[in-house]
Amino acid sequence: MPPSYQDILLERHGEHLLHIVLNRPDVRNALRNQTLMEVANALADAEADVGIRAVVISGNPKVFAAGADINELAARNAIETQLDVRPHYWRAIAQFGKPLLAAVSGYALGGGCELLMHADIVIAGRGAKIGQPEINLGTIPGAGGTQRLMRTVGKPLAMKMVLSGEFIGAEEALAAGLVAEVVDDDAVLPRALALATTIAGKSPLAVRLAKEAMLKSYELGLEAGLQFERKSYALLAASEDRREGIAAFKEKRAAVFTGR
Repeated sequence: MPPSYQDILLERHGEHLLHIVLNRPDVRNALRNQTLMEVANALADAEADVGIRAVVISGNPKVFAAGADINELAARNAIETQLDVRPHYWRAIAQFGKPLLAAVSGYALGGGCELLMHADIVIAGRGAKIGQPEINLGTIPGAGGTQRLMRTVGKPLAMKMVLSGEFIGAEEALAAGLVAEVVDDDAVLPRALALATTIAGKSPLAVRLAKEAMLKSYELGLEAGLQFERKSYALLAASEDRREGIAAFKEKRAAVFTGR
């Protein structure tokens, strides 16, 4: 991994897990272009590294990310905003093919909320506060906040969050399907790393195709989605991992998946 990152830290856990830490505590992990570029680049490196099977992204105990870097955004006019490179970085994060888990402690606001919605699984602390407060600045979410939030929590809650700028707590986020689990604040990162380790122990091929098939459900109708699922299922029949999984089940032992 390149050692030149300014806004993030990278930690390798075991053989197959990468941990990305947002590291701008002086500005509550505000997501400037440099930050998003570094996250996108770290994920691109993780995508190319066959040894990495899952990634966890976190902030610090008090804040996941409190939004975009307002000073950076305020310096751009309408044309510069339209031509900004930020959407490219967001798209790269969204297209990451391996499992991406978010460990959310403290505030996840604006771009921080949008970043957690780019994750496949979110583990939140009981004290987490999540919101899209852009309306308070006379603007709207610009990195998927209006679209992903509606698809995730439904119209009533999404409308309330975006139009009022009010935050929701972890339990409400869990009930709405925005996060997968709520744990004690000091258990957020350990739980996310443990779950990522469990996922990293599965067949990388099956995990990748399962993620892709489930995300296709946002884009495809039911019949087309079922066809995609069936083709993916059939494709895995040719893999060594599937043969190993079935053999391990019959032999009552743990499977050892190689990604082939």
